[in-house]
Amino acid sequence: MRQQWFDEARFGMFVHFGLYSAAARHEWVQNYERLTDEDYRQYFEHFDPDRFDAGALARQAKRAGMGYVVLTTKHHEGFALWDTALSDFDSVTACGRDLVREYVDALRAEGLRVGFYHSVIDWHHPDFTVDWNHPRRGDADVAALNAGRDMDRYRAFLHGQVRELLTGYGPIDYLFFDFTYPHDRDGLAGKGPEDWDAEGLLALCRSLQPQMLVNDRLGIPADFVTPEQYQPTSPLMRDGRPLVWEACQTMNGAWGYDRDNDDQKPVDLLVRMLVDSVSMDGNMLLNIGPDGRGAIAPRDCAALDEIGEWMQLHRDAVVGAGHAPFAPPREGVYTQRGDRLYLHLFTWPLGFVHLAGLAGKVTYARFLHDGSWLRTSVADPDQVADLMTPEGEPEGTLTVHLPVARPDVVLPVIELTLAD
Repeated sequence: MRQQWFDEARFGMFVHFGLYSAAARHEWVQNYERLTDEDYRQYFEHFDPDRFDAGALARQAKRAGMGYVVLTTKHHEGFALWDTALSDFDSVTACGRDLVREYVDALRAEGLRVGFYHSVIDWHHPDFTVDWNHPRRGDADVAALNAGRDMDRYRAFLHGQVRELLTGYGPIDYLFFDFTYPHDRDGLAGKGPEDWDAEGLLALCRSLQPQMLVNDRLGIPADFVTPEQYQPTSPLMRDGRPLVWEACQTMNGAWGYDRDNDDQKPVDLLVRMLVDSVSMDGNMLLNIGPDGRGAIAPRDCAALDEIGEWMQLHRDAVVGAGHAPFAPPREGVYTQRGDRLYLHLFTWPLGFVHLAGLAGKVTYARFLHDGSWLRTSVADPDQVADLMTPEGEPEGTLTVHLPVARPDVVLPVIELTLAD
């Protein structure tokens, strides 16, 4: 039952914020540009999130119809957004603010579920060994760099910081670890579950926050799986059993603030991705990357506002909804919530949409956005279609009659009330 709220919410916000936000050229900038700690230090020295407003962020998420938010407490760069006692590479040292505290308090004030992201990778820590993901992987003598580094000490540090997060901020609903890469590459090792003591770390989470959901990126099974930057094409299964899953998606391909990246997904695509996830019993976690001063970028605010307008009218087709046991028409996908079946029309048909297997199973049809009734009919499968008569559909097909003009909403939804 720990996942009941998660299955109900269906839609969450991911927030990537850190030193990379001021660099403004992808959250992996330190890795991509192979920056040393000295190169990267300037972003710490100038970290000034004067426009980071956790209350405004929480209200933006709530207006968008999201039920939970997940903040990067620490990304791969190693910079902590809370008052950690284990390092001075944190927001309190840099700017005098515990941003995790501000965030948790703001979410609780809005009635939203609290999620933490925490990287098990730490490129700043002196005991984290250089591997094929590390910014220093291209140095002439990696073995010399690794001399004296001790992953036992790093594991103790990792577990200690997770303990701080799970004991210092009250009940936490969700923890997203990131990530495990056990294979070798370019002559260098990766890091697997044993490098994090994944079993021990998960056990720590269970002991400190037994109701908290934990994702699958420690490299061992946990509560839910996290496909990233792609959409599954069917409900996820393993060994014949359904998986709890969440699609992690960006606005523009980057997680952190990327000033010059204009590859913004249109709102209609984002909404289709959301309902596509719900139609397969999944969630969608949609990311924003606040800028170097901590503000949500105007382009992201505009997209969230437009999604929120759609969610205000169509919330019932998403929140608490899930997979439907009917084959959808070619024009869209179904979600279902109790006795209500929702047809999300990705394409707008001319005059009619034919729903296989629903004849005799629907008592009422309407547009969800304005509640307006839609006429339905059942075609005679033995009658050949001719001229202006939409006959010839397979037996059991229900036809919904539509106006020629597409409704002026991001994604039209037809609500069908199912018979008992």
